[in-house]
This record gives sequence, structure tokens and C-alpha cells, in this order.
Amino acid sequence: MRRFALIVAFWPGVLMAEGFQRLTGDEILEALSGRKLNYEGGASQTFEPSMHTQYFSGGPSAGIWAVQEDQYCSLWPPSDLWACYDIERNGDMIRFIGKGGDITDGVYAE
Repeated sequence: MRRFALIVAFWPGVLMAEGFQRLTGDEILEALSGRKLNYEGGASQTFEPSMHTQYFSGGPSAGIWAVQEDQYCSLWPPSDLWACYDIERNGDMIRFIGKGGDITDGVYAE
């Protein structure tokens, strides 16, 4: 019975360790800089250390990215508006969460 109590006591910690974890600004830089993500439907995106980004879906689209207040932000000309997202990670999957709760998941390319 005592063993069961110990298992139950530690179970919430096990559950919390799995799944998506929100990233801080430094963790976002580490997770994205110099990396490429693949998205559902065949699209992909590169995140250069120079803070340039390219989105590929039928053709390339160039933008810039930054980390502001623990969020990933991007600007896609000709627009001059920054769009910012909370970032979560679960293993090789990166999740972008917009202000309205919209979610986009990307997986690291090999």
C-alpha cells in the first residue's frame, strides 16, 4: 500500500514532464535559430541566425523573425505588422500559438 501511495504522489510530476512545454525567449532562439520546420501539407520554414526566415509553400516567401518578451514574432513584407506567438515544444515538434488561440505545429526537418 505504501508503494502505491508513493507512485500516486509522483504521478502528477510524470504527467507534467510529458507533452508541450512553453519556451522562454532564450529557449525559442535555441529551438529555431539555424533550423528548418516542416508543416502539414508539405510547407516548410527556415529560421536563419541572421533573423531572416523563408516560408516555402509552392514558392518562397521571405520575412524576418525576432524574439520579443518570450514570444516568437515575424514580419512578412509588404506588411509592416509584426505577428507574435507563444512557442511550445514537445520533442521534435514546435507549436506556435497565436493571440486567438490558433495553433500551428511544425516538426524539425532532418
